Amino acid sequence: MYWKYINQNVVLNLDVINLTSRKRETYKIKLEYSLLWECALGIAAVTNTPLIKTLEKPLDYWNDLKITLSKDLLEHLDYVERNNTWKAILQLLHKERFSDISEFTSYIQDIPDIDLKFVCLPFIGMEFQDIRHKAALGEDSAINQMKMLTSDNPFFSRYIEFISNSNTENLKEHLISVMRGWYDAVIQRDSEKLNTIIRTDYDTKKEMLEKLTPEELVEWSTGGVTYLPEPSVSNVLLIPQYIYRPWNIEADIEGTKVFYYPIANESISPNDRYTPNNFLVLKHKALGDEARMRIVKLLYEEDRTLQEITNEFDIGKSTIHHHLKILRAAKLVEMNDSKYSLKKKAIELLAKELDLFLNKG
Repeated sequence: MYWKYINQNVVLNLDVINLTSRKRETYKIKLEYSLLWECALGIAAVTNTPLIKTLEKPLDYWNDLKITLSKDLLEHLDYVERNNTWKAILQLLHKERFSDISEFTSYIQDIPDIDLKFVCLPFIGMEFQDIRHKAALGEDSAINQMKMLTSDNPFFSRYIEFISNSNTENLKEHLISVMRGWYDAVIQRDSEKLNTIIRTDYDTKKEMLEKLTPEELVEWSTGGVTYLPEPSVSNVLLIPQYIYRPWNIEADIEGTKVFYYPIANESISPNDRYTPNNFLVLKHKALGDEARMRIVKLLYEEDRTLQEITNEFDIGKSTIHHHLKILRAAKLVEMNDSKYSLKKKAIELLAKELDLFLNKG
């Protein structure tokens, strides 16, 4: 699984005369939810020191939480931070649909040693599966090849070496202990509430699966991520998460792109049918200004630089930049190279999003 935080996709559009009758192929959407994902992502969040200040839950929440944790669990969390073993947990969670924490920990205990290492190593493409297998066997040349192939990732090199050379008995004990420890200490006490929140969001996305195209559903669920079909990807898996808000997290597994997406505001208060989606509010606020509406129309015609937009209006460059910042925060505008681009899909989705809100029972 290739893990990264969402970045902007740059797409080159070419004028093409289409003489075929085939529609452009797209991917299929799959939906899953589980408290085990929330458990694993909580472990990833609390051990991500550089990112933790940007999470929706304040730093005081995480500091207060750590005070309540046992010494043994804190030691395992420190081990996670040093070796990024949260990734191994997520990789393993994708192997089956586990009904509960006991089933998952039993799976870890029973999986053969070589299979454990193979699963934990990152997926980097079907053509490199043999190298991945040899790295799991501890072959130095394969380990070095994997490190070279993933050199653009800030932690994969150390992680690949760690997994390939790890003692599997110790690794299993660690993975089981940290998952069981976090689940019992953090997830279990709020399990009913958390499950309701995540299930509510899952149900909403499942309902919209019938009304939106796959690409529209990804963009709507993630709050603005544009993901276009890729030749090697036949499925997109959407997994709702609460603990890592406001971040979307993107990953790759065999034949599937994974988005662990932040649940919508209205899912947190499922009994309040008057709570709108946060991004729906942001979009309408962004469009509720004459200058920003003029910019939207300008960008609807073609992508433009900041200077080009400024030249069209009798408004200062700093003011234009402020308006563009608001439009970008609402996921209506993005940067492609040095130009601003209107996310037309997001504009087209507005009517469907508003209809969903107005007809929410």
